[in-house]
Amino acid sequence: MHAARNVALCTKDCLCLFICPTGATDTETGQIDFTKCLDGCRLCVDACPSHALYLVFDRYPRKPAKEDKVVEALESLLDSKVAQEALAEALARSGSAGAKLAKALAMSNRILAEDCAREARYMLPQSEQSKALLRQLAGQPHTGDFPAEAVGKLLASL
Repeated sequence: MHAARNVALCTKDCLCLFICPTGATDTETGQIDFTKCLDGCRLCVDACPSHALYLVFDRYPRKPAKEDKVVEALESLLDSKVAQEALAEALARSGSAGAKLAKALAMSNRILAEDCAREARYMLPQSEQSKALLRQLAGQPHTGDFPAEAVGKLLASL
């Protein structure tokens, strides 16, 4: 971790720059030398009167893999959100008194479905789930405007 400065918030009081025990802060320019900054010291961050200094992580923890049961639950929830979106869209198109509410519900279900898809690893094109889905789509017979050629090109590029 090291400190960084948001110039837009800085009021140039510079009390925070003088407190640095390693001299990582340049009192003339307000810049911070990351190589001198102590990992997690945060003295300057706590002393900054304008809250312009903050800590930046050098490393982030590795995200643990999801268990198959969790992915299955996310896929099930995704299916239900897609179905709920379709129902809400149909209600919104019907012109009934609750059409505005139905439209809002449809959008909410779409957002939740996208979140479920992303968490179930479908929104990452290079994931095995996405490749399997594309293979499944490519193997089915299609009519109309389905972009079969684009699916093939995407699979080849991944």
